[in-house]
Amino acid sequence: MAVLVTGGAGYIGSHMVWELLDHGEDVVVLDRLSTGFSWAVPPEARLVIGDIADQELMKTILRRNDIDSIIHFAGSAVVPESLADPLAYYENNTSKSRTLIESAVRGGVKNFIFSSTAAVYGMTHSDPVPESYRLAPETPYGVSKMMTELMLRDVARAHEFHYAALRYFNVAGSDPRGRTGQSTKGATHLVKVAVEAALGKRSRIEVFGTDYPTHDGTCIRDFIHVSDLVAAHRLALLHLRSGGGNLVANCGYGHGYSVLDLIEAVQRASGRSIEVHLGPRREGDMPCVIADPTLLKSTLNWVPRYDSIDTIAETSIAWEKALSKRNAIWDADSQDSSWAGLTGRIGA
Repeated sequence: MAVLVTGGAGYIGSHMVWELLDHGEDVVVLDRLSTGFSWAVPPEARLVIGDIADQELMKTILRRNDIDSIIHFAGSAVVPESLADPLAYYENNTSKSRTLIESAVRGGVKNFIFSSTAAVYGMTHSDPVPESYRLAPETPYGVSKMMTELMLRDVARAHEFHYAALRYFNVAGSDPRGRTGQSTKGATHLVKVAVEAALGKRSRIEVFGTDYPTHDGTCIRDFIHVSDLVAAHRLALLHLRSGGGNLVANCGYGHGYSVLDLIEAVQRASGRSIEVHLGPRREGDMPCVIADPTLLKSTLNWVPRYDSIDTIAETSIAWEKALSKRNAIWDADSQDSSWAGLTGRIGA
């Protein structure tokens, strides 16, 4: 019995693979390596390079590896990009998820955990935001995730199929043991950008809006450490395996930090100053977005371990330094991201 992690070579996915392996699970990773890295997949996991929409490949993976559960991270997750190219998001996030779900049903996979997002709520006027809040996504990214949630709901009604859809707020931080982290070049996540600015990889950081009704005028967000997030996924897996009901739950801490709070934490962790450019508000940004994690805690007995802005900053800085060393060695050896694929670990 094994778990298939789609997108397991990416940021959150690679953390998920380590979390599962740390708890004795047999893990298979499916990733096309469009944004992920084969070196980010632990050697104990079996890596298959391919697309989740390839039904023949999926059939082979499920049959050969005795897959009982799928944790689905593969997809695109940049909001401005989704506005510029909505059809790509509906293809990659919705259409391909539909095909993956079909493969799961045909292959007899009973448990499915989906990486969803707080973007399904759209503009919120509740603090914190409960799962019962109306769904009104305002971007193709949010709509593409909502559509997949609805498909999972309907498939579960029609088949012996159980699912959990976990709605992320703002994921940040890196593995406290330094095994993986946010490695994507050009990433737009606030923490990644701040860390790169602190380490001299960017000249400055832009802050959009300083006149919001918050303690320092900048937007407040619920930042959840990635290790706590993947722990919630593993608990959701145990919940489904034990016969628990389908679950749609927020993933956040129930409190937040402002943009300037986060930048100050990164400066403390790095011991360096960051040049901050204060600019006007961006259209669509909300003053405060906080999760209500009550359901996650009560249903899964989830207890966060890394609920600290300083821990988020410290682990992010540590990983960025390690990544810089790795990339320097990589460049010196004139290798590219396909090199790790030559180790013989790849195959269905």
